[in-house]
Amino acid sequence: MENLAQFEALCERVYNSQDSAERAHAENTLKCFSMNSNYIAQCQYILDNAATPYALMLASSSLLKQVTEQRLSLQLRLDIRNYLINYLATRGPELESFLIGSLIQLLCRITKLGWFDDDSFSEVVKESMSFLSQATVHYAIGLKILNQLICEMNQPNPVQPSTHHRRVACSFRDQSLLQILQISLTALSQLKHDVGSKLQELALSLALKCLSYDFMGTSDESSDDFGTIQIPSSWKPIIEEPSTLQLFFDYYAVNIPPISREALECLVRLASIRRSLFTNEAERLKYLGLLMKGTKEILQTGIGLADHENYHEFCRLLGRFKINYQLSELVNMESYSEWIHAVAEFTLRSLQSWQWASSSIYYLLGLWSRLVSSVRYMKGDMPTMLDKFVPDIIDRFLSSKFESFQAGLSDDLSENPLDNAELLQDQLDFIPYLCRFQYESCSKHILQISDPVLQTYLEAVTLEVPMDKSKLFLIETKLAWIVHVVAAILKTKYSGETQEIHDADLSARVFRLINITDSGFQSQRYAEISKQRLDHAILIFFQHFKRSYVGDQAMQSSKQLYTRFSELLGLNDHLLVLNVIVGKIATNLKCYPESDEVINHTLNLFLEMATGYMTGKLLLKLDTVQLIISHHNREHFSFLKDYRCSRSRTSFFYIIGLLVFMEDSFLKFKSSMDPLLQDFVGLESTPDAIFRTDTAKQALIGLMRDLRGIAMATNSRKTYTFLFDWLYPAHMPLFLKAILHWADTPEVTNPLLKFVAEFVWNKSQRLTFDASSPNGILLFREVSKLVVSYGSRILSLPNHADMYSSKYKGTWIVLTIISRALAGNYVNFGVFEIYGDRALADALDIALKMALSIPLADLLAYRKVTVAYFTFLEVLIKSQITFILNLDSTTFMLIAGSIQSGLQLSDTNILSQCASAVDYLSSFYFHHITLGEPPTSPASLNLARHVADSPSIFPEVCWLFFFSFYVFHRPF
Repeated sequence: MENLAQFEALCERVYNSQDSAERAHAENTLKCFSMNSNYIAQCQYILDNAATPYALMLASSSLLKQVTEQRLSLQLRLDIRNYLINYLATRGPELESFLIGSLIQLLCRITKLGWFDDDSFSEVVKESMSFLSQATVHYAIGLKILNQLICEMNQPNPVQPSTHHRRVACSFRDQSLLQILQISLTALSQLKHDVGSKLQELALSLALKCLSYDFMGTSDESSDDFGTIQIPSSWKPIIEEPSTLQLFFDYYAVNIPPISREALECLVRLASIRRSLFTNEAERLKYLGLLMKGTKEILQTGIGLADHENYHEFCRLLGRFKINYQLSELVNMESYSEWIHAVAEFTLRSLQSWQWASSSIYYLLGLWSRLVSSVRYMKGDMPTMLDKFVPDIIDRFLSSKFESFQAGLSDDLSENPLDNAELLQDQLDFIPYLCRFQYESCSKHILQISDPVLQTYLEAVTLEVPMDKSKLFLIETKLAWIVHVVAAILKTKYSGETQEIHDADLSARVFRLINITDSGFQSQRYAEISKQRLDHAILIFFQHFKRSYVGDQAMQSSKQLYTRFSELLGLNDHLLVLNVIVGKIATNLKCYPESDEVINHTLNLFLEMATGYMTGKLLLKLDTVQLIISHHNREHFSFLKDYRCSRSRTSFFYIIGLLVFMEDSFLKFKSSMDPLLQDFVGLESTPDAIFRTDTAKQALIGLMRDLRGIAMATNSRKTYTFLFDWLYPAHMPLFLKAILHWADTPEVTNPLLKFVAEFVWNKSQRLTFDASSPNGILLFREVSKLVVSYGSRILSLPNHADMYSSKYKGTWIVLTIISRALAGNYVNFGVFEIYGDRALADALDIALKMALSIPLADLLAYRKVTVAYFTFLEVLIKSQITFILNLDSTTFMLIAGSIQSGLQLSDTNILSQCASAVDYLSSFYFHHITLGEPPTSPASLNLARHVADSPSIFPEVCWLFFFSFYVFHRPF
């Protein structure tokens, strides 16, 4: 760099140039300032002498990177710190605000990193106070320093271990945070009449940061969902002082956002302070009284609530009352009657203005649900008045949802709760508590609004001319919402005869609806989004109803429900109900070829029923289930034809397998496999010349996914033997044929390899053959043929832009296959060497070549590849260490280097696998080389040669081994 002017010109190009090449050249020229500690003096010179803000900004950001990433001497860091404080004091008032922010961030970063290195670093609070005693500009700089200091201390730094960060954060909390809170409160008191000023905003932001600090290091207290705030005991006098709360209420009353919003945010956190902080119960109730008084005044006057930001934070504040205080404490407050009445009116007005209230209303509904949930635990005779307000609130809420549907929802599916599971769950969480509190009146209201809609829907089905699409869309949307509400109520089952009767009345409407949804012209509307939403809601209802009312125990404890069902629907036991549910499942699987979401949800319900002990046995008694088991083909279930639903095939056949294996009959198994047998016969008879057609491709993909599902269902030795005897040896050649013809097509090979990975996995000890059986060896030989054929072809293929899809995915599946086969303990691998069979050696050789063909950077970048590789290495070194030691030195060092990299990862499972690999190698070295006579076996000699060729590799790996386990396993 020849002169300062040249530097300033380059800096301007970095920040302003529109030419990417010119900007990149300037950045490359200037990067030495942020990477070489010898340039720190030049950065200080630039700060002192440069005239442009761009040059100053680059010097500041370069120093920040140096301080963060370089190991600078203590004296140099102290010099930088002192320089920055003096610089801000002398030149701060004339600098741009973004420059001040950058320099303050640098000061706070160097303070945090050096917190335990010298006492001078912890004096930054004292030194910032000197700014507060000066003019307005310096006052603002002082507040900015404290704001940024808390942010820096509260935020983990990637260059520091998390344990060190917590030590610094806790030390700062104990030494300085209370003092900073006092400074903020003092500043707020002094600035009280300076309404809307920047200083007010900075002081309030400082108080908020103090109250939002992560005191325990266990949660993100800056989010909406934080729990009780663990304020230190030393803060007790300030918190108990009535003027503290009042100060924030006063700031809210006289300001507009963002100041009024931040005042409410502070109040939200003050309302969340742990109960044990207060001196005694009287102080805590006094504090509660102040909170109720302040919020009641806001509710009565409505001041500031016309602004949406204020409204949202105020709803959050009200929602905190029941989280931190018991209902009995609220009821016993003198102002409770007025307060709860004001909250109820505010809630009803908010529900009336549903378009404006948006998601904020759910904080209020959450408050009401927590209040009614606590009524049963109330002691004493004090009236809660909840029975007066809750029915109106739930009625108004349900009506407001219908109004929102009538007005039309956004086209954005992420904003529609019927298409957003997370949003829907948030809106329904409080429903069961509020509805069951006054269940009789609530259920009547639900029936009053649902029966007319249901009747209209029934009439629409019987019309000769289909109803207008927009009207039908609205009806189905309303019905979907009603079904979701009923499902949410059933999710939380309450005991009692009246509760069951009301459950039956509501559930009966849903079961009646099921008879309508698939009849008439509705059978042609499966592609409509409103119908899919309705069926999705029905499936959720089935899930919750089944958990509460299906099964022997549920049947015995739910006599009132089934008695009522018998009157309303003619369904007098759970087997008849189960038949209705299975009928809907079968209909969905037959009629939804284009909606993978409905298919997946239907299969999830079917799987939940098939895996339940009682429901699984009951399913086998149903004719519909027997029909599904015997006719699971494309003709009966159209989703099996659609490639978009091909992943669902595995789940479908997993369920089929579970149900078939429950009957424990090989003849039943063989008959149920007839559709798959037809696929096998068709593919096996296909000539090689037309085996690469799209028809054969889709048939192969489907068959492999189906077989994987069946294999997943074999959880015992007997059921696995059913599948093994059915496949081997008759159908094994098809797998090799598929590999030979489709090795370059991951769409075909990946499902095939995944099936093989499942087939060789000895989970639950299902691969346990008789002592005289050669099946384990025969199975591995077939696997070896597949792996060698696939690997040799995939390695010869050219690289593609998407390496993961084209090669890496297949590689990690192959590594998984070999790992599971080696670790399965169902093959005596010594047999292969004795009889000169190359199956084992060829499989290991090709698997290792495939693994090492992946660059280490890519291997560590893809999670599944990383896991499969290190699992393979651990199993290989444990069971076939001779194979590893007989490799050439270059390959051995590549493996050792990858283990070394694995020991530097943060994943504890991978770390453990690498440590095990090191342990196996070290043990072999110790027993065969260190102890006794000089090594004589080829493996021992090879290991000695590898160590001699690279004497530093073992010490480095072992050092990493011990260091990693110290970091991850030492006591916190």
